[in-house]
Amino acid sequence: MPEAKTFYTEEDRLTEAPEGVDHSLPGEFPYTRGLQPDGYRTRLWTMRQYAGMGDAEASNRRYHYLLAQGARGLSVAFDLPTQTGYDSDAELAAGEVGRVGVAISSLEDMQRLFDGIPVGEVSTSMTINATATTLLAMYAVAARRRGVAMRELSGTVQNDILKEYIARGTYIYPASASLRLTTDLMRWAGDEVPRWNTISISGYHMREAGSTAAQEIAFTLANGRAYVEAALGTGMLIDDFAPRLSFFFNAHSNLLEEVAKFRAARRIWARWMRDEFHARNPRAWMLRFHAQTAGSTLTAQQPENNIVRTALEALAAVLGGAQSLHTNGYDEALALPTETAARIALRTQQILAYESGVAEMADPLGGSYAVEAMTDRLEAEAHTLFAQIQAHGGVLRAVETGWVQQQIQQSAYAWQRRVDAGDSVVVGVNRFQEAEPAEIPLQKVDPELERRQVERLRAYRQRRNSGPWKAALDHLQDVARGSGNLMAAIVEAVEAEATVGEIADTLRGVFGEYREIV
Repeated sequence: MPEAKTFYTEEDRLTEAPEGVDHSLPGEFPYTRGLQPDGYRTRLWTMRQYAGMGDAEASNRRYHYLLAQGARGLSVAFDLPTQTGYDSDAELAAGEVGRVGVAISSLEDMQRLFDGIPVGEVSTSMTINATATTLLAMYAVAARRRGVAMRELSGTVQNDILKEYIARGTYIYPASASLRLTTDLMRWAGDEVPRWNTISISGYHMREAGSTAAQEIAFTLANGRAYVEAALGTGMLIDDFAPRLSFFFNAHSNLLEEVAKFRAARRIWARWMRDEFHARNPRAWMLRFHAQTAGSTLTAQQPENNIVRTALEALAAVLGGAQSLHTNGYDEALALPTETAARIALRTQQILAYESGVAEMADPLGGSYAVEAMTDRLEAEAHTLFAQIQAHGGVLRAVETGWVQQQIQQSAYAWQRRVDAGDSVVVGVNRFQEAEPAEIPLQKVDPELERRQVERLRAYRQRRNSGPWKAALDHLQDVARGSGNLMAAIVEAVEAEATVGEIADTLRGVFGEYREIV
């Protein structure tokens, strides 16, 4: 962030605003001050805690616990094998099953994951990208087998593959094939699961990798624009799919800059959708976003300090107008969160909602000279980056050549140098240290879990009818070689009890695998 001024005045706005001074009210285009005229007065943000560990039973217990503690939505974390299209018994999955999220290989796993949870009433978010089509298909089929119509389901699937190439790395297929999967899911869900948000365009991971606030806005919205253009290229209509687009931003540590970031992003997107893509439905102009507090700001040193960090970051998300929010556990720099840490994280949101007073008015910081000036500055910086992206041939080409990744890496390096020099203070790390590290209880993953998961998966394969299974995978291969909608074929394969790895391997056989330029 550029050095802050001692104070700000209205003149700071007039000199920097790219589109002139914005005097809109909350709920008015371009939604700088929020999407709703009354903010959270009528409806609070969704308190959606991100969780997943071990096998389906272990995660199911955590979901029941979170709902009992007042969570209003679930968010599923999947383990790395599931994210990258490997079954739990694959050679490359060894040692990773259930470690950073829940292991889901089969429809049976998905059924156990949501056992006893009213999926027709609870909104579910799934952080999954390369295998998003398969996991959404499993969720929908599992619900249907419980008598819940797919049209009744609500939630979000991340389904944002471009940021995997930029910052996260859980990609499988080359970009063109991945974009096809993304848009096929969008088209299918628009017809079959109309209450579902078909993509969560994510800046969170780019910020975790070290981007600045302006870069988070620019690279996220540039990716969003690429998805819009890809969807339009398939014949979809902007007013049909744009209202179901959603975004996922980081709630980082600089309180006022983060509030300004959310405001600037909303404003840019609204103008793009209305004035450039000519959407007529006002819901298509609205940038709806989920926020998560910044995992990269959590420290292993003095982990209790992370409770304060998370509270400030959650406040930034609320003041910035988030539609849903996840707050991190204070122990997450060391391990997956314990029940105690998860409860404190949820209570943080509840205290903000019911005790702080910030939900009683829309855009409480609107009119602040500092926040308004920061909003304008971030918008101007983002537009500069958009121009640079276009000069590199568009976002897809800028990602393929590594330009976007280089910009983030340079920002991350510059920040780390400031920390190492003591110019940026991290409490407990480079100032106010303690000689002895604090010992806190940590979440442990059952060492027997992987063996049990593998045994269940192999038994599942032995019980299924091999005729429909083989026919479904052959059909999926044929569709992948052609131009039909892959999502419908994947649902058919899930119904025939194909596993995550088998579906991914079928597509690997047609599309190949992406290899990063180094």
